[in-house]
Amino acid sequence: MYPFIPELLEKLHTIGKTLLVATSKPTVFAEKVVHNSGLIKYFANVAGSNLDGGRIKKHEIIEFILKENNILINDSIVMVGDRKHDIIGANKAGVDSVGVLYGYGSIEELERYNPTYTAESVSELEYILL
Repeated sequence: MYPFIPELLEKLHTIGKTLLVATSKPTVFAEKVVHNSGLIKYFANVAGSNLDGGRIKKHEIIEFILKENNILINDSIVMVGDRKHDIIGANKAGVDSVGVLYGYGSIEELERYNPTYTAESVSELEYILL
């Protein structure tokens, strides 16, 4: 877990933001990871791919979790991710994105797919989200 992420999630949750996890990992495993990290209390829902090979593309997962939570695509939705698949998925789903540079992806990888924003640190991410 990256430093200051729990504090940022707490702030976002406290001000009433709906937080969702949309991951390419299978849902069953993603739920366990989020639960075991102690962060589950901040998230309204966790969605990922299906074990049968369905819903594997990031945009499908984003669209699914938004629909499951009765959230319409609008200007206040943002996908935060550290790899190109997150940015591509956000673009295809029609939502804004933040490419975070403190994760696994590089600036070259992320900028190639035109994230709406980039953040070099958790404090920059907080500034963008708040």
